[in-house]
Amino acid sequence: MFKEDIFKDKIVLVTGGGSGIGFDISQLFLQYGAKVFIASRKVERLEKAVAELSQYGECAYCVCDIRDIATVQQMAENIKDKMGRLDILINNAGGQFPSLAKDISHNGWNAVINNNLNGTWYITQTMANTFFIPQNDGIIVNMIAMIYRGFPGMAHTGAARAGVDNLTKSLAVEWSQHNIQINAVAPGIIKSTGLKNYPPQMLEGITKNIPMKRLGTTEEVANLCLYLCTPLARYITGETIYIDGGQKLWGDVFYIS
Repeated sequence: MFKEDIFKDKIVLVTGGGSGIGFDISQLFLQYGAKVFIASRKVERLEKAVAELSQYGECAYCVCDIRDIATVQQMAENIKDKMGRLDILINNAGGQFPSLAKDISHNGWNAVINNNLNGTWYITQTMANTFFIPQNDGIIVNMIAMIYRGFPGMAHTGAARAGVDNLTKSLAVEWSQHNIQINAVAPGIIKSTGLKNYPPQMLEGITKNIPMKRLGTTEEVANLCLYLCTPLARYITGETIYIDGGQKLWGDVFYIS
């Protein structure tokens, strides 16, 4: 799709890069010449992912809980010590669970907000202050969700992802003076390991509500993320791009009873 060395010598951090969409993003960056750090909390998953990804290029991992600012800062210092710079940040890490709003516990609400909103902010601000602002250059892509018409059935993550959507717009303006480009990608229902977290009845017949009548693929999302980091997209900033087969425009996200 792209020139094979388009990311040569670029240093990339992909949070949640050990599985699903994050894994495919990491693999594509490596195939196009980048050096990639992947990050998550589980060292076993990271070790396995790096073993697989290293066949495509130079890949390393950082154990990091994005909700813990101390470990985020430690990761930034680790990358700085090893590489001296960071060029691209993909904020892919996150998590949620399906629940009617009335049933979300206080702990469940706080866990999703801390993960999807606070964690994204901690990573973004830390990497900007450590790398992008001092070097006057950087690209950030935030992974959110299909929040175009709300997110019934997952109000907690809808609220968190909407916060990241707005944060993307705000930072695009504030940090443009530092030559930092920031956009968001909003996937619809993607055929990935993340679907295992949803009860089967919630997904039954879901493709009927997608105009393109199929689920998206992790590779399709990864290709969009890479495009936003290429010179081809350098004049795009502050945007949220939906990749959902048209579902945001028509049909229910999930069946809510």
